[in-house]
Amino acid sequence: MARYSAFEIFKQALSGHKNWASAWRDPVPKEKYDVIIIGGGGHGLATAYYLAKEHGIRNVAVLEKGWLGGGNTGRNTTIVRSNYMIEGNTGFYEHSMKLWENLSQELNYNVMFSQRGQYNTFHNPGQMDVARRRANTLRLNGIEAELITAKEMQARVPGLDYSANARFPILGAMYQRRAGTARHDAVAWGYARGADQLGVDIIQNCEVEEFIRDKDRIIGVRTNRGEMRAAKIGMAVAGHSSHVAAKAGLRLPIESHVLQAFVSEPLKPIFDTVISFGAAHFYISQSDKGGLVMGGDIDGYNSYAQKGGMPTMEHVFAAGVSFLPYLSRLKVLRQWGGIMDMSMDGSPIICKSPIDGFYINAGWCYGGFKATPASGWCFAHTIAKDEPHEFNEKFRLDRFSRGYPIDERGAGPTPNAH
Repeated sequence: MARYSAFEIFKQALSGHKNWASAWRDPVPKEKYDVIIIGGGGHGLATAYYLAKEHGIRNVAVLEKGWLGGGNTGRNTTIVRSNYMIEGNTGFYEHSMKLWENLSQELNYNVMFSQRGQYNTFHNPGQMDVARRRANTLRLNGIEAELITAKEMQARVPGLDYSANARFPILGAMYQRRAGTARHDAVAWGYARGADQLGVDIIQNCEVEEFIRDKDRIIGVRTNRGEMRAAKIGMAVAGHSSHVAAKAGLRLPIESHVLQAFVSEPLKPIFDTVISFGAAHFYISQSDKGGLVMGGDIDGYNSYAQKGGMPTMEHVFAAGVSFLPYLSRLKVLRQWGGIMDMSMDGSPIICKSPIDGFYINAGWCYGGFKATPASGWCFAHTIAKDEPHEFNEKFRLDRFSRGYPIDERGAGPTPNAH
C-alpha cells in the first residue's frame, strides 16, 4: 500500500483527489461467475468478502443498481449492540459484535468502531422486570449486561431529566458496555476494498431487470449492463427485497417502511455513550462532529420513499425533549430516511429460497446495520455450504409456515411494559 507524507496528502487534497488511486476496481462485467450477489450495501459486500476469504470462492460479482453504500448502509443511526434475548437472535448478534470488535484490523481499514456503551432506560416496575429478565438471559448466554440504578446513571450520564416529577421518571437502565457506534460508510468502503483485493468484481450502476431460468432453477440475471450467469445468486437489497424477490416469482412476508433519522447542530461533548429511552422508541448518541444523532419508530405506512412524514418527526422530538429537555433549544441540521424490510416477527431471513439457485438475505427491520458482519458471514456460509450455520439456522423462511416465529420486535431491548 502506498504511503504519503503530510505534504503529499495536502497536495493531493488541493488537486481535488484527481490523482488518488481508486480503492477498488471498476471491472467490466463477465458473462459467468460462481456467485452473484445482488445489492452493494454492507450486507452484500460483507457476503462477498467472506465468500472469498472464508470459503475461497473469488469468482464473485456484487451488483449494485446505484453506488456502494447508497442505500440503508448510509442511512441509519450507526448503533451497534448485541442485547437481543430471543433464542436465535442472541447468539447471532453476539457473533456480530465479536466480528465488529476486530473488524478494522480484519479489513486493515478504520471503520471507526467506538465501544462507548449503551444505556436502555426503564421508567416503571414493569419495565424494570423486563430489563432484569433480559439482562439475566444475556448473562446466561455469556453476553455482558448489567442493571444500574438511576443514581448510578446520573453520575455517569448527567443532563437527562432525573427529577421525580419528570413525565417519565428514570428508575434505572440496562447497560451493555461493549455496545457503541461505527462509521456506516466506512464499513461499506472497508468491505468493498477487502473484497476487491480478493478478486471480487464490484459492479456499480448495474440494476437487475429480470432473472434467467433453466426450468425451475435460476441460473443468471439480465441487467442494464448485460446478462450474467452464476450457479448461485444471493439477494441482499434491504427495503427492496419484496420487489426483487417478486421478479424471481417469490412472495416474501415483508413490508417496506421508511425509518427516519435526524442530526442536530454540532455541540461540545455532552455524553459519550448511546442512550435509548424506554418510555418511547427513541435513541440518541453524539457523533464525532458533535451533532446529536436521533431516531425512533418507522413511519406506519408502506413506502419506498426516503423522506418520511411529520408525525414521526413529532414523535421523535417529543420523546427526546421529555427525556433531554435541552433538546428543545437545538436546531435540527438534517433528516434522512432508509427503507426498512420489516419481517412479520422482527427477525431476519437468511437462507436458501424455495427456488433452486436463489438465496435470501432480508427482513432486517431495525437490526440491519449492527448485524452487518454476522449477516455477511452467515450468508456466505449458507451460499457456500448450501446449508445454514448454527447462528442463522433459525432464520429460515419456512419458520412462518411452520409456526416458529422469532418474535423479537427489534426496536429495542426494553419494550413498553405497564
